[in-house]
Amino acid sequence: MEMQGKTVLITGASRGIGAEAGRVFAAAGANVALVARSGDQIGALAEALGDQAMALQCDVSNFSQVEQAVAECVDRFGGLDVVIGNAGVIDPISHLSNADVAAWSAAIDINLKGVFHGMRAALPVMRAAGGGTVITVSSGAASNAIEAWSHYCASKAGAKMLTECLHLEESIHGIRAMGLSPGTVATDMQRVIKASGINAVSQLEWSDHIPADWPARALLWMCSSDADEFLGTEVSLRREDIRKRVGLT
Repeated sequence: MEMQGKTVLITGASRGIGAEAGRVFAAAGANVALVARSGDQIGALAEALGDQAMALQCDVSNFSQVEQAVAECVDRFGGLDVVIGNAGVIDPISHLSNADVAAWSAAIDINLKGVFHGMRAALPVMRAAGGGTVITVSSGAASNAIEAWSHYCASKAGAKMLTECLHLEESIHGIRAMGLSPGTVATDMQRVIKASGINAVSQLEWSDHIPADWPARALLWMCSSDADEFLGTEVSLRREDIRKRVGLT
């Protein structure tokens, strides 16, 4: 995908899908702004990627921090073409009857409000430029109830609807909005899920999960006009035809 001179901001970029997306977009010629709470990890990745990358330590649950990250990205690279809302947490895995209220709320702040904060901070920049692409990393949990994942299911369902609302309101301004539902991915999150021993997802073997570069490559493809038919909806990497279009085998 031709991304030369484009600028991409990725939240949750310290590891997993976010870190792989940073590598994939940089390899395609894009400037990448790596956003995460872990400054050391994104700093090391930015250094490895070179001058076309910058690390922005930021808590996506704090709007002022997200707004500042967007401003620094625009100041460094001159614009913002793509925002990938990837930051997310699976903790606390627990049943509703004994869920820790503060921890449950914190998951909503990151998984749902964090997506909104990214959109809200980027929209003025994208509108002024005449358009842009906003992709939310979603999950099958956005559409299916899963035992002990009430926080995750609720937040992902909210983020899915938020992305649909963005498409409804902003497509007229050239904003391309859609979600990516990658399926289960071989990341640290799956290790936490496995250790919980709760629900069918925790029973999957490591070999059942797709590598993190697959959704990263799908995100790159979604920035192209070939994915326009999915605007306002979600792209599922469980579909074999989608994998073929992305170039995954």
